Amino acid sequence: MKVRIVLVTLLVFAVILTGCGKKTGTANPTTAPTTAATTAPTTAATTAPTTAATTAPTTAATQAPATTASTTPAADVVTTASIVNTEDAFLKAISTQGTWIIAITKDMTINKDLVLEGEFKNGKKDTAGNEIIQRIIALYASDANKNVTARYTLTAPKLTIKSPNASINNGKFVGDIYVDAANFQLVGQEVDGNVYFTKQEYMTSFVMDTTSKITGKKELAK
Repeated sequence: MKVRIVLVTLLVFAVILTGCGKKTGTANPTTAPTTAATTAPTTAATTAPTTAATTAPTTAATQAPATTASTTPAADVVTTASIVNTEDAFLKAISTQGTWIIAITKDMTINKDLVLEGEFKNGKKDTAGNEIIQRIIALYASDANKNVTARYTLTAPKLTIKSPNASINNGKFVGDIYVDAANFQLVGQEVDGNVYFTKQEYMTSFVMDTTSKITGKKELAK
């Protein structure tokens, strides 16, 4: 009898242990894979690609070209001067490919008609912030304090002024001048010849200071 009781007790205990073992084995496979398979891939597949595909290309494709396009035109402003002492250099300097100020360093005689043409900016702005258009033929030399130290004579059959806001300064021009642009000036300048204007408005806008003189006529071209 005692042996039977012991066997029954051992059998019941074995059944209890077997049932506990099955419950423990089925809990892990359902919980752990769910976290690994759904949570981690969602973060990697949706969050990271969105940031890389939308933010970085927008900055590179739109902002960088805008900077290049806005700064490039600044280089078009002509602010240098041409200091010349030969006929070829002078002719290039007064052309549309020249500079806003042309200065000779000696008396020059050019046996052909001259044309000052092109619209140039002097690199400065007026009180309204607009760039100043100006063209100067400088027939003189000056020191560091801008005092005139030498005056030169430019001789040619004819000089036509087509650049707006142009002037001839502090020397002598031998020949006739034809003004075909507004706001032409003589500054400390002698003209040994005639000054003709192609339009009344150009003659009206013409200015010469008290130290300038014209030995010939000053009238509308016929």
